[in-house]
Amino acid sequence: MSGIKQKKIGFKIGRIENLEILLIFPTLLFILAFVFDNPNNIFHGLYSIIISPDILLTDYLKIGGLGATFVNTSLLAFFNIFIIYKLQLKINGALIAATYTIIGFSFFGKNIFNVWPMYIGGYLYIKYHQIEFKNILVVVMFSTALAPAVSELSFSLNLPIYIGLPLGIFFGIICGYIITPLSSNMSRVHDGYNLYNIGFTAGIIGIVLNSILRSFGINIPQQQILSTEYDTFLKILLFLFFILLIIIGYVINNKSFKGYNKIFNFSGRLVTDFTQLVGYGLTFINMGIMGLIAMSFVFLAGGNGIFNGPVVGGIFTVVGFAALGKHPKNTIPIMIGVFLAGILKIWNMQSTPVIIAGLFGTTLAPITGKYGFSAGIIAGFLHLSVAMNVGTSHGGINLYNNGFSGGLVAAFLYSLFDTLRKGD
Repeated sequence: MSGIKQKKIGFKIGRIENLEILLIFPTLLFILAFVFDNPNNIFHGLYSIIISPDILLTDYLKIGGLGATFVNTSLLAFFNIFIIYKLQLKINGALIAATYTIIGFSFFGKNIFNVWPMYIGGYLYIKYHQIEFKNILVVVMFSTALAPAVSELSFSLNLPIYIGLPLGIFFGIICGYIITPLSSNMSRVHDGYNLYNIGFTAGIIGIVLNSILRSFGINIPQQQILSTEYDTFLKILLFLFFILLIIIGYVINNKSFKGYNKIFNFSGRLVTDFTQLVGYGLTFINMGIMGLIAMSFVFLAGGNGIFNGPVVGGIFTVVGFAALGKHPKNTIPIMIGVFLAGILKIWNMQSTPVIIAGLFGTTLAPITGKYGFSAGIIAGFLHLSVAMNVGTSHGGINLYNNGFSGGLVAAFLYSLFDTLRKGD
């Protein structure tokens, strides 16, 4: 990495070096795609991914195979990193979280067709309001949570392609246009205690769309298409990458872990940008550690659980938000709460929906950070019940279902805890 300068307290890295670090994993995936698959399979796999209904849970590893999924993921990551580069944005926690969330959901739900309308909608929004695109880029990147709606309207409602395709694209553009002002208003509902604020907003939009479709007699069928074929390979790949993140952070932090304990002092409430608060070195260390913790949760909760597309998506979202509020102290209680709920409630703890609820449920980390360890366990315990029931309201077209659930739980709990404190 050219341009890295060593100082007394560590390495100072610039915008280009941070972009290079963001490029490591998608570049690795792109190379591995052609090592383990051939171009013909990859092309046909990408076509299958594009025309598939992408509602929760649709595992691209099962739909298109390993090579096509890796190419889909790497291309989406390359596109977003290129936008960040062209806009000359300084890499911060929000951009890291958005990029890794896109990488994760490119394994199940976001593809090289269905995300573009949201970017067009965002572009029209900045033109109308005469603001710069860089001011809303993060929101637009997260707005791709509604990408399955574009695919569903385009290909899966038995509409003629000349009607379905424009309809799907038009809906995506509308979503990209309205989500910026909507998300700003929705954040007041949970007061920053739900890290996936766009997921909460997308859930509201998804409910409106699904209600309209149902009023015309159109019901979106639920599905669970999950792979088991690449379990061991994914475990090894993710483990090595998270170790690499820790090593990168260790080197940037002057070859030490000094200062890492400072990160536990932050509640994680929006907006807690670790790149600005503790530096890039400790942020990358935290991301690697959180990746290993997320993998451990899947092992422990799932009985050596299977790694598939949604599980990889959940893990990468945890890792991305480890630059924007999550750390071991405020996330582990949430995982414990989901684990206890999984044992005591009616669902199978080893099933993918329950496991990813434990991963994505860490959106409630600020509840732990503000109200303590026990509050975090309560939040996780409640989150599983809500997450397993709200999906039918938006028909699975909001990929951030746990963000929607997290918004509801956060709004309920922070109000309750504040009331109890004031009562004292």
